[in-house]
Amino acid sequence: MESLIDGFGRRFRYLRLSVTEVCNFRCTYCLPDGYRKTAGPAFLGVEEIGRLVSTFQRLGIEKVRLTGGEPTVRKDIGQIIARVAEVPGIAKVAMTTNGWNLDRHVASWRAAGLTNLNISIDSLDPQAFARLTGHDRLDQVVAGLDQALAIGVPTVKVNAVLLRDSLENGFTDFAEFVRRRPVAVRFIELMRTADNAAYFADQHVSGERLKTWLAQEGWSARARASDDGPATEYGHRDFAGRIGLIAPYGAGFCDGCNRLRVTAQGLLRLCLFGQGGVNLRDLLAVDAGEGASDLLAARIAQALTGKTQGHDLASDQAGDTRNLSQFGG
Repeated sequence: MESLIDGFGRRFRYLRLSVTEVCNFRCTYCLPDGYRKTAGPAFLGVEEIGRLVSTFQRLGIEKVRLTGGEPTVRKDIGQIIARVAEVPGIAKVAMTTNGWNLDRHVASWRAAGLTNLNISIDSLDPQAFARLTGHDRLDQVVAGLDQALAIGVPTVKVNAVLLRDSLENGFTDFAEFVRRRPVAVRFIELMRTADNAAYFADQHVSGERLKTWLAQEGWSARARASDDGPATEYGHRDFAGRIGLIAPYGAGFCDGCNRLRVTAQGLLRLCLFGQGGVNLRDLLAVDAGEGASDLLAARIAQALTGKTQGHDLASDQAGDTRNLSQFGG
């Protein structure tokens, strides 16, 4: 098996694959006015995704995360999960979802091969949840999470964006949430994008606030696995679950980068906050030819030589990322 290693010695084992830009929530930090369709090619089909993942697996990718937008708005998301899961060598098939229909479909997704599930829950206060997302669905989302645990989804995590408005009770509420649930809640620092400058200035809070709270409450950092994302997770002997932090503005955040991104239209993104990308789609077509997979592997490896050491978020440079639904965060 070949390996994907960039010019800074970082090895890539993790692919984040957006399957749609569509999202049915209106989160204040991402799509406050809702999704607006733009002109462009159709999203990757099931077989295109299968060919893409197979080639990435040849290059050492072991974990694939399906993202959006909201990936479950696709009616064929179960087929996509199954197609990725059947690729030999893919050990983990993950998905990030807002959980809007989780309670209805998680069993079928698990049966299709889903192994890792991340659910976005930015507040455990029903009114705050509705205000942040535009939907009064907190109870339904939590019910879906609990069902995922009950049917044995191996890894279940919660993503919560760290916001000034939700600081007051957010840490203690989520700590109680994981007291008996074997779930990791990861707070994510709000990130600056092209569309959220004013919101960012009003709501951004440093992850140091969470670190201070965790230290005061007796939580300690846990070791990271080689295919983990960028979170540092903390455990406590009195809690079944964990609390984590994703701090893109922290020192050295990009040093351990282990993931690449492909957009819903087949564009390879070397960094969430980069510019442009490398088109892979012409080599994913059914009529691309017998050597298409080799050409695709070569194109991916060549593209990696252009990966930079880190992003420029500290300088308010978000690349051409308009909002996080565009590439799946």
